[in-house]
Amino acid sequence: MGKGRRYDGEPKLNKKKVVAAALVLAVLIMIIILMIKLPTVKRPQGKNVANSYLTVYTNDKWGVINSKGDTVIEAKYSEMVVIPDPTREVFICQENVDVQNGTYTSFAIDKTGKKLFDTYDQVEAMQNIDSNGMVFYDTNVLKVQKDGKYGLINFKGTELIAPEYTSITPLEKVSKSFVTEKDGKKGLVDSTGSIIIDNLYQEIKPLTDRYEDGYIVKDENNQYGLINYNKKQILECKYSEIKNICGSDMYVVKEGEDLKLITTDGEAKLTNKFKEAISIDNSNIIVKDDNKYGVISSEGEEIIAQEYENLKYAFDGNYIAKKDGKYGIIDISKQILVNFEYEYIAYSSEGFIEAEKSDGQTDLLNNLFEVKTTGIISEINTKQGYIKVRKDGEYKYYNFKLEEKDIKDVLSTNTLFLSKKGDKYGFVNANGIVVVDYLYDDATEQNDYGYAGVKIGGKWGAIDSSGKVVVEPTYEFNQNTVISFINKWHLAPDLNANYYTDIIE
Repeated sequence: MGKGRRYDGEPKLNKKKVVAAALVLAVLIMIIILMIKLPTVKRPQGKNVANSYLTVYTNDKWGVINSKGDTVIEAKYSEMVVIPDPTREVFICQENVDVQNGTYTSFAIDKTGKKLFDTYDQVEAMQNIDSNGMVFYDTNVLKVQKDGKYGLINFKGTELIAPEYTSITPLEKVSKSFVTEKDGKKGLVDSTGSIIIDNLYQEIKPLTDRYEDGYIVKDENNQYGLINYNKKQILECKYSEIKNICGSDMYVVKEGEDLKLITTDGEAKLTNKFKEAISIDNSNIIVKDDNKYGVISSEGEEIIAQEYENLKYAFDGNYIAKKDGKYGIIDISKQILVNFEYEYIAYSSEGFIEAEKSDGQTDLLNNLFEVKTTGIISEINTKQGYIKVRKDGEYKYYNFKLEEKDIKDVLSTNTLFLSKKGDKYGFVNANGIVVVDYLYDDATEQNDYGYAGVKIGGKWGAIDSSGKVVVEPTYEFNQNTVISFINKWHLAPDLNANYYTDIIE
């Protein structure tokens, strides 16, 4: 068999080209190997979200969705569906509403639309209002009506108070307290159905917005007394007025025309030594006369002269004060701890101070009166223990000691985290890898339901917990103070009503 040979017409072999081709092949092989070894950026798995229920409004009708945005109750009701406890499948509906006569039909349904507790003529949520004017519902009891009388049941339908009262109403601004009326007399029950005050009084009102501080009662002789939540009579019914303040086991009352500071045993500490009392703190009383505020002791000694436009107790003998139209902080000896340069100052029970500046920014100070950060406060989350502050177009997070925290520590259940590059916003995963490119003019952090708002061209849309666009930027949201989505639904402007909608406004 002959050996192979090159014919005369064939070109000679170019060794340089062979070497170059071999190098290219080697580089290609290395790139392929590297691509195989390099981690691929995968979209995050969906955020784990606890199941809950929310009211929605669409096409002039009301319904219910769950926390994934799925329809639970079709939007078919003319009146708002009330969800007293978002974790329970108990929804309160109304029909046949006659505003002029004040009549309506109220009933409860479950997620299948089946009526609950239908042995009663009416079932209603117990709606109240807090000290900030926001509506809230009792999550322990429902009001029921049968044969024109009212009682209370729990969410399982167990009867706590039999329908034997002519009315049951929540005590305004106080949780777990309900005024009952029977035979023209008022009493009080709590959310377990326990009777706190028998039906003996003309009037019952809260001493403060804390039920632990007790209840002011008015007897048939138009005299006032005080009963605490343990059913004990603290002050007998002999006063013409009891003021809505207390502290250090002392109260401010009027006996006849005399204004007094008294103790729980009725001993008068001061009589007609002040015109108006604002608060009692550590046995000292903030007093007011002719729109000037000062502080006196429970023995009547002047502690701080009445020369301030406002005074409010903060902590440890320190007071937020207003002078010449500006707020600062002074101590009991009138030493200035924070200069009078703020538009407003508030002390949080979590131990930090908010001081609003004239430019709209807020200084956050610790309890040593040191400014730890400055920006626009977007959120104070007491449940998770953080403060969200917008600074220079970015969000920063702080604990209540005003220590800056990494967002991944604060929002540890999130799958996406807001990130800014230049003047655009995108999202990264927990490893800092970009999942949503820097395309947006503004954006929100992922909310509790796993969705984030994104803004481009002046309009808002939404992405889900994997970074996928679920709502194209469509909404202008000129009236919304909070941007929040659940799938295609967005939070309505009226935060007090607390419902979601798909209406483009």
